[in-house]
Amino acid sequence: MKDITENYELFILDLWGVVHNGVTPYQGALKTIEELYNNNKKYYFLSNAPRPISDVKDFLKRRMKIEEKYLQNIITSGEAAINSIKNFKYGKFFFHLGPERDKNIYEGYEKYKTDLKTCDYILCTGLYDHASENLNFYEKLLEKSLTKKMICTNPDLVVDRGATQEYCAGQIAKIFENLGGKVVYFGKPYKEIYKLIFKKKEKCLIIGDNLRTDIKGANLIKQDSLFIMDGIHKHEIENTQDINLLLNTYGVKTEFIQNKLNW
Repeated sequence: MKDITENYELFILDLWGVVHNGVTPYQGALKTIEELYNNNKKYYFLSNAPRPISDVKDFLKRRMKIEEKYLQNIITSGEAAINSIKNFKYGKFFFHLGPERDKNIYEGYEKYKTDLKTCDYILCTGLYDHASENLNFYEKLLEKSLTKKMICTNPDLVVDRGATQEYCAGQIAKIFENLGGKVVYFGKPYKEIYKLIFKKKEKCLIIGDNLRTDIKGANLIKQDSLFIMDGIHKHEIENTQDINLLLNTYGVKTEFIQNKLNW
């Protein structure tokens, strides 16, 4: 990283898979953040977390032990979706599909939470704790609600929590689309999320481990990227002799590759 830093005015870093694995932080990433900060480089953390910025910031401080001074610029897909909830963009009444721990996304609007039959739209933040692996449960749950629009606050399909891989809200949205439903996505790789960061034209390096979201997003907004291999795709990489083959499979390109983020 230190060899290419001067080539960029702005850095956008993914969190889960780049800075931490949901359980512990990566030391090389922490060193990189410290160096960006000490060199007065402009950087943002951009996460497909279905939660308010304040929740993510608290998690990084409390669980990952990252100093607050490094955490001034965080954007989450959840925060982007909150404005739509507050503005009743998709109707007033919603059905929350996701774990109870995500309820802060509609804090202050609890009175508009209702059941699947009477809601105006479905607010999907993830999978229920009691059905975190049973995708058939969601197919049966949603098959009679295809006239509703689904708001997906995390386009990721899966995430690694330590050594365990878990489904994300994007997996439910994919099921809903396959059934014939319509989904509005908040987060990477969709261009709208980047408008919250770019206030002027800047040469940017986007750092992430997800080819579908991080690297695809960089391609869509025509910015350079650094692909972190030891993340969500690490098992796919183990099974291929050619990293370019994997990139082609996902229809993306990247300028730089690193195993883990290191300065």
